[in-house]
Amino acid sequence: MRECEGREENGQPYIQFLNVYKAFDELPVLIDVSFEVKRGEMVVVLGRSGVGKSVTLKHILGFLQPDAGRVIVGGHEVSKMAEEDLFEVRRCVTMVFQSGALFDSLTAGENVAYPLREREARGERLDEDAIQARVDELLSLVDLKDVRDLMPSDLSTGMKRAVAIARSLAAGPEAILYDEPTTMVDPLMAQTIGDLILKLKKQTGLTSVVVTHDMKLARKLADRVVFLVDGRVAYFGPMSQLDDSHEHVIQDFIRLDEVSLVGESSS
Repeated sequence: MRECEGREENGQPYIQFLNVYKAFDELPVLIDVSFEVKRGEMVVVLGRSGVGKSVTLKHILGFLQPDAGRVIVGGHEVSKMAEEDLFEVRRCVTMVFQSGALFDSLTAGENVAYPLREREARGERLDEDAIQARVDELLSLVDLKDVRDLMPSDLSTGMKRAVAIARSLAAGPEAILYDEPTTMVDPLMAQTIGDLILKLKKQTGLTSVVVTHDMKLARKLADRVVFLVDGRVAYFGPMSQLDDSHEHVIQDFIRLDEVSLVGESSS
């Protein structure tokens, strides 16, 4: 049921930022940002709050257009596409929002089934038994099969995010974007969500981008890291080499993470 299967891969990165510049009210937010995400790779966009991380995600989906530079996704130059032409891109690249963005009036299972119902509305014939089996499969994948009949109001923040991930997978995407997946959850739930994303990475092989300021999550998930400092790329490369960066902001970030780890282990 992978709606985006079968596209030619041709060896090109799935996502490319080429010298992207973006400003709001003449205040630069992204400055000459360049990086790429290979097919099947998980890239983490890391940095302090307000450095342009979430703005980067919005450019991938075409919700924002750069003032200069190019954004290419799945072979489409989304930075030049009209709104009506972005539908195909957004069908194949899904986002898990911080809030989960579940429909409050639908059960967890109905939320997961929603992308499948949309495909029915577009004229695809989907057997009801197949839809329900797919919902069970996806909720089991995120270890939440028992919540399919619960309403979002009955779920914890972490459970809502897990259901939102299952719903994103139901769309049959080629790539999935995570916007601050461990924000506003306790450390135990943050670890659970990180473990879940890592499991999905291994099982689905989807191209993934994770925006976070959580260094522990980045170390767990990232193949490569884009570290933004004041809207610029201060580091782009393997997670394993980030500690060797001479950028003082990055070293401060790493030291603060080490302090928090000591605090957690002694509490």
